[in-house]
This record gives sequence, C-alpha cells and structure tokens, in this order.
Amino acid sequence: MNHAHDQSEPHFILASQSPYRKLLLKKLIANFDCHSPDIDETRQPGESVADLVARLSQQKAQAIATHFPNSWIIASDQSAALGDDILGKAHEHAQALEQLKKQQGQTLIYHTGVCLYNPEQQTYHYAHEPTEVIFRSLPAETLNNYLLQEQPYDCAGSFKSEGLGIMLFSAIHSQDPNALIGLPLIKLCNLLNSAGLQMPLNGRF
Repeated sequence: MNHAHDQSEPHFILASQSPYRKLLLKKLIANFDCHSPDIDETRQPGESVADLVARLSQQKAQAIATHFPNSWIIASDQSAALGDDILGKAHEHAQALEQLKKQQGQTLIYHTGVCLYNPEQQTYHYAHEPTEVIFRSLPAETLNNYLLQEQPYDCAGSFKSEGLGIMLFSAIHSQDPNALIGLPLIKLCNLLNSAGLQMPLNGRF
C-alpha cells in the first residue's frame, strides 16, 4: 500500500537554478527541488549545435542522478545558433548591443533539449524542440533603448521573447512557445506520460 502511495507522489528535481525554467516547470509540477549540475559545457570539435544540446541535457541529468538516484530528474539545455555559430549570454550592455546588431534581418535557430531521468528504470529519455526566430531590421538606437529598458544580459541572444523583446522579431516558428524561454513543456509532458506518470500529480502534474 505504501509503495503505491510513493508511486503517486514522485519526487522531482529540476537540474537548474534558472528562474525562467523554474517558472515554466511550475506550470506542470507544483513541488520540486532545484540543483545545479556541475559539468563542462564546452562544445566538442565538429559537434553540431543540436548534438551539443542533446549531450549537455543528458550530462546534466546524469550529474544530478549521481547524488539523487531515487528522484525524477528534469534537465534542459539550450543553445542559440546563427548559422553554425553559437550565441552565448552577453552579460554586459556593449556585448549585447553587438549581438543584437549581428542578428538584424537574420534567422536564429534555438535548440532546446529536455532530458528526463526515470529512477524506477534508471534510464534517460531525451526530446528536442527547435524554434526559428526571425529578426526584423531595426536601427541601433532602437536596439540600445530596448537593452536599457529590459536588460536581458543573462539571456542567450540578448532578448526576452516573453517580454518587450517580442518587438525585435518579424516571426517566431515553434511548436511550443515555452521552448524559447528555456523548457519545452509539450515534449516534457510526452516524456512524463511515456514513463507512466499520469496527470495531475503534486496538485498539478
């Protein structure tokens, strides 16, 4: 009887301290812990952006599973690609402005991966959600004013699509708007359902 109760209330860990991913996961799961994985995120020679995201998502889940083997672990990684170049976080205004200037009139592909660790089977399951972001061509003054107002210096690509950053785009093509913010919830639901977890749990999922 206790075993069935334990099955109905699994313990979840988000392998991230990102405030954006926390808010997204709260849509599905009311109660979860957060732990940051300590892994090397260096891109390997010849590695595609999609392969990098897949590898890092799984490595993050594995790093946390080493310490919490009995918990369900949700790990995610995201990289923004302009061609074959990866756009990182600017961290400062001048670098963010240069990044936005480079993106004008261009199409970026945001690769967002999610990996679910299943503690019952000790297996890892991965899904990938690409998002195509098409930038408008705006004057430097507009870009500068946007950065001063929203200060998205901790975001890859130097914008927040869920905020004022939406003004920078002519179109976004995605099957899941959550993916661009940092966690593909539709794919995550699919992974959880495939693992036999039924909605809702913990008050929501």
